[in-house]
Amino acid sequence: MSKNYTTLVEIRADIQGGLTTVEALVAGYLRRIEENKHLNAFNEVFGDEALAKAKELDARIKAGSAGKLAGMVIAIKDNICYKGHKVSASSKILDGFTSIFSSTIVERMLAEDAIIIGRCNCDEFAMGGANENSYFGPVRNYADNNRVSGGSSGGSAVAVQAGLCHAAIGTDTGGSVRQPAAFCGAVGLKPTYGRISRHGIIAYASSFDQVGPITKSVADAALLLDVMAGPDDYDSTTIQTPYTAQGEVKPASGTKKIAYLKEALESDGTDAEVKAMLTANIEKLKAEGHTVEPVGFEYLDYLVPTYYVLATAEASSNLARYDGVHYGYRSPNATDLTSTYKRSRSEGFGKEVKRRIMLGTFVLSAGYYDAYYAKAQKVRRLIQQKTAEILSEYDFIMVPTAPEPAFEIGLEEKDPVVSYLHDIFTVQASLSGVPAISLPAGNNSKGLPLGLQLLTKQYAEKELLEFSEYFLNLTQN
Repeated sequence: MSKNYTTLVEIRADIQGGLTTVEALVAGYLRRIEENKHLNAFNEVFGDEALAKAKELDARIKAGSAGKLAGMVIAIKDNICYKGHKVSASSKILDGFTSIFSSTIVERMLAEDAIIIGRCNCDEFAMGGANENSYFGPVRNYADNNRVSGGSSGGSAVAVQAGLCHAAIGTDTGGSVRQPAAFCGAVGLKPTYGRISRHGIIAYASSFDQVGPITKSVADAALLLDVMAGPDDYDSTTIQTPYTAQGEVKPASGTKKIAYLKEALESDGTDAEVKAMLTANIEKLKAEGHTVEPVGFEYLDYLVPTYYVLATAEASSNLARYDGVHYGYRSPNATDLTSTYKRSRSEGFGKEVKRRIMLGTFVLSAGYYDAYYAKAQKVRRLIQQKTAEILSEYDFIMVPTAPEPAFEIGLEEKDPVVSYLHDIFTVQASLSGVPAISLPAGNNSKGLPLGLQLLTKQYAEKELLEFSEYFLNLTQN
């Protein structure tokens, strides 16, 4: 597998033309995984199983009876349940746990003949923006092995970046698909909240969590969305209207109205080369006749605090189930029920997860509920309304995906608030529940990938993907 395929269409054409087979593709990916073990992208590889499935698929492709994902080799984040396979959310507390059922998205992908090659490293319980909070150690960026992959879906992003699989599935709570996609030069899509079922996804913050694909092309992101999206009886938060599959993505035509947050260009916290990238793309779009205008977003400083109050509150509730009694890690030092709870949780969870559980428990506690949690819910409503107001006047909001490119591994900030501010541009879409996509926007002077993010109205994934295809054709050709 020496050819670097960008889309499944290219793969299928070569299979039909007899230039490759699914078995050869899988063997090539397994070779690359072995050669790039130092990246630490995978927690487990399903090598023999993937090869066996590939042989069976080659026969079915020849017979013309294969599904729409046949030929696509996919990695899944290690918080997505796959029956008979281990799932740990990269945490000691679930080390060795085997899933007894498959998530809805895994069932839907397998039904269309995707091959799942392994489970990818991630920040523990999807909590982090650098993939340094994993029990299995950090994931290294393929562009510079001394830099982070982004998080929490860092393993998924690096697996695509380094050619260890064709596409990967991550989860996005506050930017965990889009930010690592930006750091790794990939396409990362967060659909409208509720577009894809969360059944079988290990929960972090239930009103934010959303599954999303990380791919090399907009076409493949659209295809995976087509397969995964739609109502699910197992998840009452899914959008109940069936998702109309897009099929082939046609680049958007006609001129659009695009807003960009002027604070993104004015903030001292935004890297100079990120600002230059944003400015250059504004000018390119203007030159093509699009209306691109600055808008103010007066709640920018409240985005991160609001997100972290609400997300940690939900995390403290969701993670209460890991108690050393029902399943997962149980401390060998426990002597009674109370010490089983205390020791199992304190030994099984990592530092960042414990910090967020305690923060969430604090904001939900009797004396502080109204001051923090209730207030954050009100601010979330204001953020949603302001975002909807901008999107009623404009087709898209454009911002950098992250305020800076991938930073060095080990630069763990002494003040966690500083590291939380890396989410400044991604949490708006998460708080608002709107779809957003990170698109590769070239590299900086050190060869590090940069990402540009587009947000649009709820349920408007089709328009977002079509404009993304147009945008990449404009900027990359």
